[in-house]
This record gives sequence, structure tokens and C-alpha cells, in this order.
Amino acid sequence: MILALPGLAACPAPAAAADRTRLVAYTALEIEQLDPIRRAIEAAVPDVEIAWLRASTGIVTDRVLAERDAPQADLLLGIAATSLLQFEAAGLLDPYRPAGVEALRPFFRDPIPPYSWTGMDAYLGVICFNVEVAARHRITRPSFWRDLLGPALAGRIVMPNPATSGTGYLLVAGWLQSLGEEAGWAYMDALHGNVAAYLPGGSAPCREAASGAAAVGLSFDMRAAAEKASGAPIDIVVPVDGTGWEAEAFAVVAGRPHLALARRVADWAASREASALYARSFAIVAHPGIARPGPHYPPHAEARMIRSDLEWMARNRTRILAEWRRRYGAKVRER
Repeated sequence: MILALPGLAACPAPAAAADRTRLVAYTALEIEQLDPIRRAIEAAVPDVEIAWLRASTGIVTDRVLAERDAPQADLLLGIAATSLLQFEAAGLLDPYRPAGVEALRPFFRDPIPPYSWTGMDAYLGVICFNVEVAARHRITRPSFWRDLLGPALAGRIVMPNPATSGTGYLLVAGWLQSLGEEAGWAYMDALHGNVAAYLPGGSAPCREAASGAAAVGLSFDMRAAAEKASGAPIDIVVPVDGTGWEAEAFAVVAGRPHLALARRVADWAASREASALYARSFAIVAHPGIARPGPHYPPHAEARMIRSDLEWMARNRTRILAEWRRRYGAKVRER
């Protein structure tokens, strides 16, 4: 049972019947999603037992690339599409087109032959803005990204570390794409002066804003909606000038011993039933007509997604992260 890789949180399934085959699935899904998805997979493919290995997107990405000569995962499920594009370019993915992908929204389908990955859902960058902290310190509610640069927010912003967090990377890549690289780095230089810390995951900044530990937490849409639904005194701001986004996706790892079973799981992961399960946690999912965002989900969120180039994000990730660390790494908070 492979459940102790350094840097990854093991989430084993309950004891399975002896005739089941264990498939190891690397994931960056939220913890509350893991058990419902595991149970659904095992009901749809009774020959399989899923053993999760969970970590933030950047950690999983680096792990898979480090294991390229001896892969340990059978499946990658709930991983950023930009990471899967890197793995595809490195020849690490099984070129498999799951049944029924033609029914999915176009930007959830792998556009680069040979077809190797499929999207599940999409998430986008938002501002979690604590209205109580703002009132105490006379901070104006932001509408644009540039509104985060004012002196009233000095030391009152937290955001994810893009080296470990997919949310952090989509924010950084979004600014570089929408503003252009020179202006994007200049914006982040200015923002850095107001950032108290860069946190390891995409949910943590919104939780800190929700608790009042920060006035602003840069996070993703569904975490913000969940915090607001739980009673947190936050406004959810999707900036008018557009926001970066990422697709979460799945793929089968090439060269593993149980390829046929892993492909059957991939067929389930592309199904309408699977999209309905993803829609419990995300407002934008692969199958059209399924998502039902709750009352706290920010209006116009999908309309404010920038025209993002996921292939560019994948190709430039190493370069962008190296430059980001050089400029801002001193404020990274490990835990």
C-alpha cells in the first residue's frame, strides 16, 4: 500500500475486499471532496479501490516530474490542467480519450494531440474582503486589482504561494497575461509591499480574511463562497478588470500495471454523474447545464475570466516561479 510519500498527505480508503485492485490517485482536491468521489468511483468500477495521495498543486506537480522514471501514481485526478500539460509534454500521460468527452464544454477537452487529459471543473481568483476589518481601518472595498495597492492595505493582504498553490499560480499568470509581463511584474512589485505573507494553499488566505486575521485574502471562488455561507463577514470581489483561472482535470499515468482499470475510472470521471458530483464543490463544471451556484456565489464570475492561455501557463511555469521566488520569496510562510 503506497501511502507514505514525503510531502503528500495520505488519505487511504477503508479496507477493501481482497479481490479489488488498489489504484493510487494523486490529487489536489479539497479534503471534503475525497470520500464522496472515492465512493462514487468504487461503485462505478467495483474492481477498484482508490488510495488518495493529496497535496497542493505545486507539490503534486513537482512530485510527478521527479518520479518520471518510476511513476508511483496510476491516476491524476483533480490536478491543474496546466500541470497535466507539462506531464503531457514530458510523455508521462497515457494517450486515452475517455468515453463521452464530446459532450463536455470545449475548454475542458485536451486540445493537443494525442488526447491525454480531460477537464473536470474550473476555478478562478477572487478577493475575500473582510468588511468588519475594513470598517475599523477605513479601507474602501476594492473593485479593480489596482485597488489593492493603497496604503490602507499595507500588511493586511495574504495570498497563496504560487510555487505550492494552483490558486497562487493562476493569480500570478493571470496578471502577467492580462497586463503583459513588464506591467504584470510591476503590479506584483507594488502589491508585495502590502502583502503580509504568501501562504502554502489556495484556501488559507480566504480563511485568514474570514477570521479577521487579514483584511484581504486572495483565494478562489468556491472557497470564498463557502466561507461566506458559513457566516464569515466577507464580501467576495471578482475584479472588474478580469481574473485568472484554472481548469482542474484528470489523466491516466502511462506505464503503470493496471492501465485498463485506470481507463475505466477515467470513463467515469468524464461522465455526467461525475460532473454532478464536482458541481457540489464548483460552480463551473465540464458538463453543460449541471452547475447550480449557491446564493453566495459572486455574480458575473465566469464572465470576468480572462482569455487565459493554459498552454502558455504550463510552458512558462518554471521560469515564472523562479522569478517570483527571487522577488518575493522572503515573505513565504511555510505553514
